[in-house]
Amino acid sequence: MFSSAVPYKNQYYSHLKRDCINDKKLFEDPEFPAVNASLYFRKPPPGRVEWKRPKEISNDPHLFVDGISSHDLNQGIVGNCWFVAACSCLALKPNLWKKVIPDYKEQEWDPKQPERYAGIFHFQFWVFGEWVDVVVDDRLPTINGELIYCHSKDNNEFWSALLEKAYAKLHSCYESLEGGNTGDAVVDFSGCVAEAINLEKEAYWKDPKKQDQLFEDLLKVYEQGGIISCSIRAQPHEIEHRMANGLVKGHAYSVTAVKKVRLGHGLLAYFKNETIFLIRMRNPWGKTEWKGAWSDSSEEWSKVGDTERRNLGIVVEDDGEFWMSFTDWCKFYEDADVCRLLNTSLISVHKTWNEVVHFGSWTKHAEPLLNRCGGCANHKSTFLQNPQYLFDVTKEADEVLITLQQKDMKINRQFGQGENLSIGFGVFKVELNRKYRMHDILTQQCVNTSTYINARIVFMRCTLQQGRYVIIPTTFEPYKLGDYMIRVFTDVESGCRELTEDKPKVKCWSSFLGYPQAVTHVYVHGAEELQKQDNTGGADPYVIINCEGRSVRSTIKKDTLQPEFMTSAIFYRKKPRNPIIVEVWNSNAVKDEFMGQVVLSGSVKDSSGPQRLQLLKRGQKTADEMPGKISLRIVTSTELTAM
Repeated sequence: MFSSAVPYKNQYYSHLKRDCINDKKLFEDPEFPAVNASLYFRKPPPGRVEWKRPKEISNDPHLFVDGISSHDLNQGIVGNCWFVAACSCLALKPNLWKKVIPDYKEQEWDPKQPERYAGIFHFQFWVFGEWVDVVVDDRLPTINGELIYCHSKDNNEFWSALLEKAYAKLHSCYESLEGGNTGDAVVDFSGCVAEAINLEKEAYWKDPKKQDQLFEDLLKVYEQGGIISCSIRAQPHEIEHRMANGLVKGHAYSVTAVKKVRLGHGLLAYFKNETIFLIRMRNPWGKTEWKGAWSDSSEEWSKVGDTERRNLGIVVEDDGEFWMSFTDWCKFYEDADVCRLLNTSLISVHKTWNEVVHFGSWTKHAEPLLNRCGGCANHKSTFLQNPQYLFDVTKEADEVLITLQQKDMKINRQFGQGENLSIGFGVFKVELNRKYRMHDILTQQCVNTSTYINARIVFMRCTLQQGRYVIIPTTFEPYKLGDYMIRVFTDVESGCRELTEDKPKVKCWSSFLGYPQAVTHVYVHGAEELQKQDNTGGADPYVIINCEGRSVRSTIKKDTLQPEFMTSAIFYRKKPRNPIIVEVWNSNAVKDEFMGQVVLSGSVKDSSGPQRLQLLKRGQKTADEMPGKISLRIVTSTELTAM
């Protein structure tokens, strides 16, 4: 996360500042000049704009006044409340803002050395997988001497206005920041993993069990340094409409605290041990608050002791920050962005995640095997032409986080091309020994599908059982082109890699050792009526699929005579006449016991439908039956890219 930053537009802050000091001049940024094109591409600001340096706005300018705080910020005249909300969240996290605002002490005005001031600042953003250092001059747009975009409550504090200018430069102009997503900005400030939650669709406020689970999750995110924001959707004519309850539609709020609050006074509070779930928000306007239960002066606070109230910092004034019950929050807000800061450090005492990052593109090619823009699973003929990423879950079960991110398109808004693609992905459980791209879906199971949405980031959190999986990131419609980044987080190393080969390569020794003549897919669903093996009358069976000296083994199914193996394997066969043998074994502490087998010819002519076969003995008694039957499916093709 804290790798060195790449200079944006090849502008090096230290070099530019040194040159300005040596030349005794203030920096003027040629890459983001003080002209109208840096302000807007369609809708000009409501008034005559003058670009002013901080010393022309205030006699005593500072980067920070009394430190950095979420209370510093006020929204400007453009619809950038989403960015202001993200800045409020950033201000609460010193470990983050010190990265976004590097060398903050060196960048601060020094009244003792005015000659060291060069009118240049720099900020760092996490852009599509790397930290980028953005340089700006200190000329800020004003109307009637007032800053017109994001600004601090103190008129001599300029960190937020300068940070926004750097962000606007990154997106071509200020107007490109009108209408955005708080979660996206938080990702740009941190490189975190963002999850969008639809509070209305999930109806958490009606379901106490789901609500409690969500609260515990958000509490964990908050306590681990994550960032949460929320909003209420609005029709175009309702943007920033004040509701009767004090909340504002189409407006991004930053969540500044998630707490379990003890009710009662004195010792009684400890003995009763009654708590309520509360959440605290901040309005980017710096005013206008919630008027319902647990608002600043509501009677509910009489249920909380003085010490607890002091710990929570209750302030009865219209400062834009307020508390709500978690139930009301779930009821009145419709969308939330939850940004997790995941620890991927190799040296840490806290839980760490294994992260794998891949960059790719949806590209078009006339040859189907080379096409990489097949659209979602609705388009069956082209779906598997998309990029594919394989990974393993080696634990019995593991929580997996997957995030798919496309390049930010806001920079193209001035050309009428600033809209995101609708993107998403599917996760398939595949053969345990798959090494090549999937070309057909036979028995491979789609275990999870993300939502498809025209958002910059699509996130999925799921628990997967032990096995091998393939992620297929796609656009919703086929033949849509774009770049993406996919990040996979697992508890232990997953070996996540892109599948690029369609079939085994022809090598120089293939003429001597042979080359595959057929490909066979074997899926073993389960067994039934197996022979009792141990004292308890059960068994711990597993299955082995053997082909030409290679084998695939399932996990052990504990204490059952009717196991569901749901195990598959794929074999590229040099000697298609040699049979495939499927064996069932019982796991035993001393020595595993053979429970029966079936011998399959694996011929192209054989049935490819589900089969239920009697288990047989092995060796010279292969015709003799053993207790139990096995359910499987086998498919063979002489076309190596058939499956």
